[in-house]
Amino acid sequence: MIVPTQRAVLLVAAAAPLALVLGVLLPGGWLAAVALVLALCLLTLIDGLTAPAIRDDDLALAAPGSVEVGAKIDLTGPNPALAYAAQATAPLEPQPESTRFIAARRGAARVERVWARVTGPLGLAWRQRSRPLDRTIAVLPDLASVREQGMRQFMRSCQFGTRIRPDSGDGTEFQSLTDFQPGMERRAIDWKASARHFSLLAREFRPERDNSVVFAVDCGRAMSEPVDGLPRVDRAISAALLSAFVALKSGDNVRLFGFAGRPNADSGSVTGTSGLATLHRTAAQIDYGAVESNYTLSLVSLDQRLQRRSLVILFTEFTDPTAAELMIAAAARMLKRHRVLFVLFHDTELERLIDARPASADDIIRANVAHTLLRERRIVIERLRRAGIDVLEAAPDALPLALAERYVRDRGRP
Repeated sequence: MIVPTQRAVLLVAAAAPLALVLGVLLPGGWLAAVALVLALCLLTLIDGLTAPAIRDDDLALAAPGSVEVGAKIDLTGPNPALAYAAQATAPLEPQPESTRFIAARRGAARVERVWARVTGPLGLAWRQRSRPLDRTIAVLPDLASVREQGMRQFMRSCQFGTRIRPDSGDGTEFQSLTDFQPGMERRAIDWKASARHFSLLAREFRPERDNSVVFAVDCGRAMSEPVDGLPRVDRAISAALLSAFVALKSGDNVRLFGFAGRPNADSGSVTGTSGLATLHRTAAQIDYGAVESNYTLSLVSLDQRLQRRSLVILFTEFTDPTAAELMIAAAARMLKRHRVLFVLFHDTELERLIDARPASADDIIRANVAHTLLRERRIVIERLRRAGIDVLEAAPDALPLALAERYVRDRGRP
C-alpha cells in the first residue's frame, strides 16, 4: 500500500490557492495549477513505487513472552530502516510512541497486528504493509517484593544455634532423644526410654517436610471488585505468592488453583524454589471474572485432583448468608479430607461508612446498611468456624505478611 506523506499533502494543499489566484488573474491559467496537482500525485505514486520493498521477515516483531506488572515494552521490528506500529489488547496500554506499551495490570495480552512503512527517495509517499499477529504476552505479578518479604519471613521463621539440628524442638515428626533440660515440657519426657537408660530423656521433634499446600484463588465477580484501590484478586495473588515462596523454601509442595464459574488455572504440584516460576506464570491465567463463583464445581474438581491430604488456603469473598450457603457446603465437604483455611479481606469501605460522622440523613442510611452487611458477614464467618474451618481476616495491606506468619505457625499441625 502506498500512502502520501505530510509533505505531499502540504504541496497539494498549496496548489489550491495558487489555482484560485491564477483563475482570477488569468481565466485560462487555472489549468496550470491542475497540471501541477496531477504532477504532484504522479510524483507521489512514483516515489512510493521506488521505495524499498517490505518483506515478510521485516514484519516479525520482537515481543517478550512475559513481563511483570508496570514494565514498559517496545515492540520493535528487525529492520531499523522501517517505522513500525503495533496493536495490542489490554492489559497492555499504548504510549505516545507507536510501538511502546506499558503493562497496566496482570493478565494475558494479545498483539493482534503490526504495521511497517518506509519513505520514498523524495519523501512524498510511504510504502506501507501490515500483517495480523497472534502473539500472547503474559503480564505477571511483580515478584520483587515477594522475594524480599518472603526471604525475610523465611529467615525469621528459622531457628539458628550451635547444634547440628536447627529445626529440632518444633513440629510433629520425631527426630531423636535428648537429655531432659529445665524449661522443656514434661509431656516430652519418654518414660520408657528413661527407665532403660536410667536417665531422664525427652523426645525431640522437627517440622514435617513435604507438606501439600494449595492456594485456591476465587476470581469471580465479588473478588474482582476493588478494595483500597486494588482488585481483591490481585491482592490475593500477591499474598498467595508470598506464602508460596516461604512454603517452597520450607520444602513443601505448593499448588496454585484459580476458579470462577469453573476452574480456569492450575499450576499442578511444584517443589523447590524453582517452582515459583511456574506459579508466577499460572498467576497470569487467573483473570478478572464477571460471573458468580461456582464453589461446588470448582472445589469438587480441586478435591479430585489432590492425591493426598492438603492444606487448602481459599481466597474468596461473599456478600450475604444466602449467597454463602453453597460456599459453606462445598467447604464442609473439603474438610473431610483436607485442612481448609479461608482468607478474607476486611471490607474497609463498609467500615469507613460506619465510622464516618453523618452529615445528612443519607449518611445515616448508608451507615445502617453497612452495619447490616458487616453483621451478616460475621454470621457467615462464625458458621465457618463452627464447622471446623479456620478463618484468617486482615486488612488488605497487612494480609500478605499475616498469611505468611499464619502458615509458618501452623504448618506443623496435623
